[in-house]
Amino acid sequence: MTVSTQVPYLLRAARHEVLDRPPVWMMRQAGRYMKAYRELRDKYPSFRDRSEIPEVAIEISLQPFRAFAPDGVILFSDIVTPLPGIGIDMDIVEGKGPIINSPIRSQEQIDQLYPLEPEEKLPFIREILQALRQEVGNRAAVLGFVGAPWTLAAYAIEGKGSKDYEQIKGMAFREPSLLHQLLEKLADALAVYIRYQIDSGAQMVQMFDSWAGQLSPQDFETFALPYQQRVVRQVKATHPDTPLILYINGSAGLLERMAQSGMDFISLDWTVDMAEARNRLGAHVGVQGNLDPCALFGSKELIRDRIHDTIRKAGNRGHILNLGHGVLQNTPEENVAFFFETAKQFNPLGAN
Repeated sequence: MTVSTQVPYLLRAARHEVLDRPPVWMMRQAGRYMKAYRELRDKYPSFRDRSEIPEVAIEISLQPFRAFAPDGVILFSDIVTPLPGIGIDMDIVEGKGPIINSPIRSQEQIDQLYPLEPEEKLPFIREILQALRQEVGNRAAVLGFVGAPWTLAAYAIEGKGSKDYEQIKGMAFREPSLLHQLLEKLADALAVYIRYQIDSGAQMVQMFDSWAGQLSPQDFETFALPYQQRVVRQVKATHPDTPLILYINGSAGLLERMAQSGMDFISLDWTVDMAEARNRLGAHVGVQGNLDPCALFGSKELIRDRIHDTIRKAGNRGHILNLGHGVLQNTPEENVAFFFETAKQFNPLGAN
């Protein structure tokens, strides 16, 4: 097999090179919408087994690469994966998501947390990422990913997914010093974890602050943004050239504040127009996104029109084409294939 020496499109976009088309990948591109994934899930019903047994996680990570040839191959994992490594016991239950066995509610529990030692606690991450880099070569870039301090704190304190965030917001408003201590420990652990992913082969890393969109601007500036910045400062001190992406669901009202995080790219959901987001963020910040995942249930004509509209509004520099959230479970695989084909065949002169 001849290995291409060309720099992957994803990394060229991160350098803000002028490109004939944007690089393209999908959040949750490895997962339940794929028949191959469902077959593997039947064999390994535990999510932690699927994400922590290296040969299984490698296979799942590569399934969409083999099927659709995206420009990015992302580590198959979960944002809560590092929590046991600092002393927060958890499991990931099919259909329910992460479950924290002893939610963090006290000073004593926070005091008992310890620094992350990923080589000891998460050695499978290195094995997975190294294998992905070897398999993918320069045909695509390998992405790592992590949760953000606020979102991981929310899981740790709520104990599971939440609709009202009563526990963490209650702590924020009643005992803010307690929450700040937890956020500091999480931020420091995440910086270590990101550096470990980069050293293991990740060429870009995306941070998901999935629950930060539930914060008011004032509380975002108090409990989310400073800890995003804390992570970025530590990572950039040792790995200044590795691009970082920040994604927040429901973030249309927070874009300018997200740009203050220090992240290289802001991943947009579909509730903001791409041209408007570009104007609000400024030319120095890269953008990722932002098709509504439900558009992939539409006709091929609609999918093509939405892709072309997004690319034209984003321009030919510093844009990564993606969905505005993860690909949905019942999305037809043929429409996912069409999404990638259309993106890769984009003609900036309009003769598509």
